[in-house]
Amino acid sequence: MADHEEGMPARILVVDDDKHIRELCRIYLEASGFRVLEAADGQAALAQVAAERPDLLVLDVMLPKLDGWQVLNEVRKDSIWLPVVMLTAVGDEEDRVLGLDLGADDYLTKPFSPKELVARVRAVLRRAAFAAGGEGQEVLRFGELVIDPGSRKVFCGSERLNLTPREFELLWFLASHPQQVFSRDQLLDKVWGFDFEGDARTVDVHITRIRHKLAENHGPHYYLETVWGQGYRFNPGLHANNHARLD
Repeated sequence: MADHEEGMPARILVVDDDKHIRELCRIYLEASGFRVLEAADGQAALAQVAAERPDLLVLDVMLPKLDGWQVLNEVRKDSIWLPVVMLTAVGDEEDRVLGLDLGADDYLTKPFSPKELVARVRAVLRRAAFAAGGEGQEVLRFGELVIDPGSRKVFCGSERLNLTPREFELLWFLASHPQQVFSRDQLLDKVWGFDFEGDARTVDVHITRIRHKLAENHGPHYYLETVWGQGYRFNPGLHANNHARLD
């Protein structure tokens, strides 16, 4: 389903200086029920964002006038969260990591499957809808750790944790089910939201990043526990002096 509020189709802004790629994205996204907008450079993309308020941005890194990183930085200054799927070149792992750290919701490497693009767009929109619904959800508090689904902010004591969108969603999901064990595959399904074709150990990488950010902010607990042979769980009573159980 590509329906947006009041039955309107979700609007996807495709930003790429390659006309063929834009047309390919348009064909598949429109066939899936989305409304597609286009921009060929970074400045035009920001103008479209301001004028049209799209529901999701498919954003290439290499763009004229303003590159994808500059566009992403400007978009993230807005108080309204706009989901962004970045397009990166094959092998540019640093670009993918940077994009996620700067606040991209997902990424695709070129050349990509148009069907996978549609699947990822749908998954990101589902997660965005869940986050939007967080305004009516209760703030989670575990000692000094505070997770606010409405603002998508996490605090450890007085310090705010600088989590990427995917890190927030993973922490929120686990914290919403304390003491429940989830396998990597279950977390990929629940948090990533589509049939992930990459290494399931990407879950391990995200768990490690969250733990490090908790530690950097002097968290009194580690919270995220490895259950050997099974997966991970959020354990509110897991203290730092038990950290050997986590590695």
